[in-house]
Parts: sequence; structure tokens; C-alpha cells
Amino acid sequence: MELPSTELLVFLVAAGFAAAFVDSVVGGGGLIAVPALLMTGLPPGMVLGTNKLCGTLSSLTSTMSFLTSGKIKGRLALALFPLSLIGSVLGAYSAYLLPASFLRPLVVVLLIVVLAYTLLKKSWQGSPIPAPMTALRKIIAGTAAFALGFYDGFFGPGTGSFLLFLFLLLGFDFVGASANAKVLNFASNIGSLATFGLLGSVHLGYGLVMGPAMIVGALVGSQVAIRRGAKYVKPLFLLVTFLLIGKQLWDLIAG
Repeated sequence: MELPSTELLVFLVAAGFAAAFVDSVVGGGGLIAVPALLMTGLPPGMVLGTNKLCGTLSSLTSTMSFLTSGKIKGRLALALFPLSLIGSVLGAYSAYLLPASFLRPLVVVLLIVVLAYTLLKKSWQGSPIPAPMTALRKIIAGTAAFALGFYDGFFGPGTGSFLLFLFLLLGFDFVGASANAKVLNFASNIGSLATFGLLGSVHLGYGLVMGPAMIVGALVGSQVAIRRGAKYVKPLFLLVTFLLIGKQLWDLIAG
């Protein structure tokens, strides 16, 4: 197992902290973590698998942090958790078999819709504990959890934003949506990490270097979100979504 140089070690630690800080609140940590791992010289497939190792540690930490704050709606999260997990396993295996490039244009369109809707809707009249779900809303939530789990395993960019947006539509406020979205993101990270691991596409050396830094970053980020509320989470959500759109458009043009 190759050990990184001191300079690369410091870089990975800093990148891991920053990625987890952002990811713990609104998702999008891959905007930082994936380019950082690519700079180590790992092949793209190994980068994605290693990023899932880091993301699993980050999402576990932020999930536990939000859980102790009472921001997670336990019954809903437990019901959706296995759907996201199963979807991510199938998605990661599909990514091993099929190219993911054809998804990028669709992702750009969906992110633009999310961004526009969030900007146009001046306030989200939700609460940390919204009204009970109807049968239709349960079906929509379950389908979305499975589909976004599959997407996270198959391709990934913007998953955190899509999950947060899902919970906003279900009636949560921004902090509640962020907390519950992180539970499903943790599920999809576990499933895709297990799949990438079985396929031999995880570099433990780099992943375990970034991992502790991501645990700290996730802990700090989730606590900041809990204490500062929607006034902090919403602008960060909009910024990360905007950056994700720019990144995907750049990849389309450059590719």
C-alpha cells in the first residue's frame, strides 16, 4: 500500500476537512474530494471508490451529529434507508459495467431546475417535524430514495443536493432537510463503498488519510448548520448547486 508524501498528506487532510464540512450540510463534497484524489495519480475508478470510503466516514459522522440534535425524523429515515442502500449497490455495479457519461446532460438540467425552484421560492414553509405523510407522498419518497441511491452509486455528482431538495419538498425546513438527507446519503455511501470494495476499487492508503479529517470536518459542519439554521444552510445549498452545474457544464464542454 503506497504511502503519500508529507506534502500530499497535508493536502489530502485539508481537502478532506473542507469537503466534509460542505458535504455534511448540503452535499457536494465531491467537488473538493474527487479533484484532490485525482491529483494523487489514482485512476478514475479507484478515485470514485476511495471517495466513497471518505464519504461514508463523513456522512456517518454528520448523521450521528444530526441524530443527537433531534433533527432526524427516525421512522421516515429508517423506512427510506434500505431503499437508498439497495439502489446504490445496483448503481455502483451498473457503473462498473456501463459508461456514466450519458447521464451528465440530464444531471445538468435537473440541477438547474433545483436551483431555479429554490431561488424563486422565497421561503420554505416547512418544519423540522412536518405533517404525517400521505400514501402518495410515501410512494414518491420511496421511489426517490431508491432512484437517488442508484444515481449516487452509478454517477454521484449532486446527490446531496437532490436529497436535500427531496426533503424540502416533503415539508422539512432547510436544517431538517439537510439532516434527513444525510441519513440517505450515508446509506448510499455504504452500498456503493461495499460494491467498489468488492471490485477492488478502493485505495485504503489515501482513503484512511482523508478519513479522519473528514470526520472532523463533518462534525464541525453539521454543528454549524444546527446552530445557525436556514440562514446559513440555504445560501450554501445554492452556492454548491451552482458550482455543481458549472462543473458538469465544464465537463460536457471539455469532453
